[in-house]
Amino acid sequence: MGTAEEEGPTMGEKSQPVTMADVAARAGVSRALVSIVVRGVPGASPANREKVLRAAAELDYHPDQRARLLGAARSRTLGVVLDLRQPFHGELVEALYAAVDRDGRAGAGWRLALEPTAPSRPAATAVRSLLDHRCEAVLLLGPTSPAAELARLAERLPVVVLARAVEAVGVDVVRTDDEAGARLAAEHLLALGHRRLAHLHGGRSPGAAQRRAGYRAAVRAAGLRAELVAGGPGESDGQAAAPRLLRPDGPTAVLAFNDACAVGLLAAARAGGTAVPERLSIVGYDDSAVAALPSVALTTIGQDAAALAEHAVQRAVARAEDLRAPATETVVAPRLVQRRTTAPPA
Repeated sequence: MGTAEEEGPTMGEKSQPVTMADVAARAGVSRALVSIVVRGVPGASPANREKVLRAAAELDYHPDQRARLLGAARSRTLGVVLDLRQPFHGELVEALYAAVDRDGRAGAGWRLALEPTAPSRPAATAVRSLLDHRCEAVLLLGPTSPAAELARLAERLPVVVLARAVEAVGVDVVRTDDEAGARLAAEHLLALGHRRLAHLHGGRSPGAAQRRAGYRAAVRAAGLRAELVAGGPGESDGQAAAPRLLRPDGPTAVLAFNDACAVGLLAAARAGGTAVPERLSIVGYDDSAVAALPSVALTTIGQDAAALAEHAVQRAVARAEDLRAPATETVVAPRLVQRRTTAPPA
């Protein structure tokens, strides 16, 4: 039986942000000259401009966006950082565009600037690009950065985290109640009569700890043993865990970390001759587009992408309009979406 890993970015001590004075000292010029170069206005020689830009790059200096916006024309741009590997992030981006394109809403008149992350492109690179484009706030979709790093970014400009529970000073959070979602899934399987339920968990992925907690609470309330099997956010994670879950004495029902993981397990079960749902019931999480395909028809826990996006845009705009506004957390309720991968045990 697999064991759950403890999640854990924790708050660390904040480092002092790099200032114009630091750049000036590194470049051997005045602070006023650094200001001229940073603002992109005439007055610096090509040689001095090159020295300042080189020093700024060496120190990883970025102007405090909040201070810049107080004295500059508004960009009315919200930066969005998303993971190219996560299908649900694509759905969130589509909902974010709907939120800013809808007349009469808080996001009307604002635009989005997208920066993706990938194994070869870390989040810091994406954020740096958004800062260079003068975004007034940044929305981070399921970030894996430590809380202390998120708090440091929030010292520069408003930050809204979507789809992750995190406590970071100055950071707004908009998320689904993942603990309640996993509990909904487990209670659905229990109501069908299953007594051997396993959770194919997400390790250290955003939301994984809350989903483990919801699963544990439901099965323990039913007087059953919690079985945790290491998984992850991708289809390959579901496929890799299949031998442990499809054994003859294995569980009759599995709650996967997300839809992609569930689809990987579903494919492995079908390839190995395990009937779904007759022999094994499977529940995913996210209600992504693939879950609704007729060939998949996955029972899953739905996250309300439209509500998450609307709240996130509202918070980002509110913080950009009033830099003194306090950060808040908004929690959106999940729902059970029942399709054809769950049934009473044989």
